[in-house]
Amino acid sequence: MNGKTFTARHAMGRRIIGQALVAHDGFSARYDLNRLRGVFSRPQHKLAGQSYVEKILVLDTAKGGVATAWMLHEMQSRNMAPLAIVFNTVNTILAQGAALGDVTMLAGFEADITAQIPHGAMVEIDPDAKTIRVLDDTETKQATEITEGLARVYGPK
Repeated sequence: MNGKTFTARHAMGRRIIGQALVAHDGFSARYDLNRLRGVFSRPQHKLAGQSYVEKILVLDTAKGGVATAWMLHEMQSRNMAPLAIVFNTVNTILAQGAALGDVTMLAGFEADITAQIPHGAMVEIDPDAKTIRVLDDTETKQATEITEGLARVYGPK
């Protein structure tokens, strides 16, 4: 899978490199997340208990409406948002929320993206090219070394 690139039909945001949290499950900021602790909190969610903060979420579909949209903005204002969200399918309200929250997003692939990206893999998202790429071992090591030296601050900006 290393080095494999997948092209989306829809993309927005900044170029991002990070670790992928992958599940064939949906995404609702309102019902699936504890936004104060930064974890998936719905017990039935396949990523329950895992932190989404500074991760790239690779999920099946967007769920919910206006609440999820404004919650992405609110999470970003507290530095508690995912780096990016990647979906097989997305709704217009969540796309608007990603834009408002300044969260990079890709959606719409030829294959089920949750079956193509390994859970925990380091990936690069390039919205200009509409791609997500699984990094090889050398690129993963370099990306990890760069990010380990950064001090993280969580809470209000």
